[in-house]
Amino acid sequence: MSAPVPLHCPLLERNGISHAFFTRDGGVSQGVYASLNGGVGSSDAPAAVSENRRRMAQQLGVRADRLLIPYQTHSAEALVVTTAWEEAQRPRCDALVTNAPGLAIGVTGADCGMILLHDPGSGVIGAAHAGWKGALGGVLEAVVAQMESLGASRACILAALGPTIARASYEVGPEFVEKFLQKDAESGRFFAQAPSGRDCFDLPAYIGERLRRAGVSRFEDLDLDTYGDEQRFFSYRRSVHRSEADYGRMVGAIALT
Repeated sequence: MSAPVPLHCPLLERNGISHAFFTRDGGVSQGVYASLNGGVGSSDAPAAVSENRRRMAQQLGVRADRLLIPYQTHSAEALVVTTAWEEAQRPRCDALVTNAPGLAIGVTGADCGMILLHDPGSGVIGAAHAGWKGALGGVLEAVVAQMESLGASRACILAALGPTIARASYEVGPEFVEKFLQKDAESGRFFAQAPSGRDCFDLPAYIGERLRRAGVSRFEDLDLDTYGDEQRFFSYRRSVHRSEADYGRMVGAIALT
């Protein structure tokens, strides 16, 4: 039986927490979901997703029912959690924060940014899902604010970004660029012209800038392109370009042990 092969960020390799950016390796799903699909919102067999998440929880050092992942809606909503919930009652939000030992909080992604956060001084952790819409809308600032509400200090928060679609793989139209320029005229520096003549958006750099403006201590990007590395990562955009019916989701999660 294969086991998950997660990625770790040196910035978060500290006593008292476990974390992982899971790749698509080490699960039981088949077809376009092969093999470690963590998305309950996909059309994958529920039993396969459940087993995949059990394996993830095991690697994080928690029970399967204590790996908490919300119903993501590309919002700017962040929620403090202190106890586990039933899967059917998972909240609609795009970031979770806790200071409760034995709880793993996580998010799914398949091109969007999965951000894990930790304030070593207060023992507060966070997990955020940030695609372009969530990042533009303020989910990163929201997760930092919720961490503060539990006693974290912005100046001590460490933030790590897992596999995310890279700028070279993320071509967008002029209406997309305009959304960012209307919000902040300086956002133009996150776009560069592709050989096709269209613009490419640097989502990882934009996430990093929003976190820095929010006052976090350190930010580290694993600098891994979900679209370009089919062997290790699921990608929504790649599935669309191939006219596939669905796609798998990866999981990034962190726990106080």
